Amino acid sequence: MKYQVDERGYYGNFGGAFIPEMLYHNVEELRYNYLKIIEDPDFKKEFNQLLKDYVGRPSPLYKAPRLSDRYQTNVYLKREDLNHTGAHKVNNTLGQILVAKRLGKNKIIAETGAGQHGVATATVCALMGMECIVYMGAIDIERQKPNVERMKLLGAKVVPAMSGSQTLKDATNEAMRHWIGNPTDTHYIIGSVVGPHPYPDMVARFQAVISKEMRFQLQEQTGSELPDHIIACVGGGSNAMGAFYHYLDEESVNLIGAEAAGLGIHSGESAATTVLGKSGVLHGSKTMLMQTPDGQVIEPYSISAGLDYPGIGPVHAHLCETKRATFYPITDEEAMKAGMLLCKLEGIIPAIESAHALAVLDKIKFKASDVVVINLSGRGDKDLATYIKYNKKNLQ
Repeated sequence: MKYQVDERGYYGNFGGAFIPEMLYHNVEELRYNYLKIIEDPDFKKEFNQLLKDYVGRPSPLYKAPRLSDRYQTNVYLKREDLNHTGAHKVNNTLGQILVAKRLGKNKIIAETGAGQHGVATATVCALMGMECIVYMGAIDIERQKPNVERMKLLGAKVVPAMSGSQTLKDATNEAMRHWIGNPTDTHYIIGSVVGPHPYPDMVARFQAVISKEMRFQLQEQTGSELPDHIIACVGGGSNAMGAFYHYLDEESVNLIGAEAAGLGIHSGESAATTVLGKSGVLHGSKTMLMQTPDGQVIEPYSISAGLDYPGIGPVHAHLCETKRATFYPITDEEAMKAGMLLCKLEGIIPAIESAHALAVLDKIKFKASDVVVINLSGRGDKDLATYIKYNKKNLQ
């Protein structure tokens, strides 16, 4: 399949493993073992049982009648917000902790932006009785307080990243430093389709359960496994990859990513990587990232803590370059309006990350017969303070 990773860990021109020598053993151990582990029947049995009984899968595919009526098309929401922990992240953390267990690791580290990956990591560590340290940007700790408290309740230690922009990029840097210092007993659960090979492929495989379910749910509800459009928000891009995975070779299906344009693409306060980025190396892989002419990473910005990342996963860079997927930049204002609209029309409060995907409905003129699936990657409990602030401002 032309959109899957090759034996060198590349998706077309992007991917690979650009790592310091100190991390070589960790990454090689994972690369050598991950496929053998996740294709083992005992692993599959345990993973699938936990997805069903612990996470609550399959997550529903819900036809949103009032949203469909407003946009004069057929809008379906893949309800990842209804998973245990409130987002798609747990699909991956559950898979990775089972891999870590089989590699003989007993300590887990993770990075988090919006806090959903941190919560999902802390959750599976509690489930498996493993020590958990989560690195989180100091600014994100302030704006995602409910998730910080959840992580602590679950027994995790939350460590603030004080360098740089004090957001997701810096949390990732700190987590990698920790891993270099603790190579033998620690597994790093990366939260998205980013990082050195095999992480992008491994995370994509665990998130692929989303599109696997979509196929049989669409068949049941529409008579066809193939929708016309799939829309998902993209920071690093794991929820999008999960939604796209089983449709990559179905060229009739239009794959759409929604990126954070912040205060505007050219405002200097943005995270629209596919528009502003160029090829470079970030966190162990070659991908598209926002950088200065001399290669320094440009600090990203988004109202959503999960999307303010200066790059995208190498698989998405490849999908962008080959034009297999189309990426739309969505501003803070457009995302907030779309999120508020879903609250009022369907009684669902989405994560602000997911609201970026909803905002694409205003960017495209869909046909009345189209089937449009939006991956609702997370719930908005963590964003209530931001929604309330936005609401107050607009009522004045």
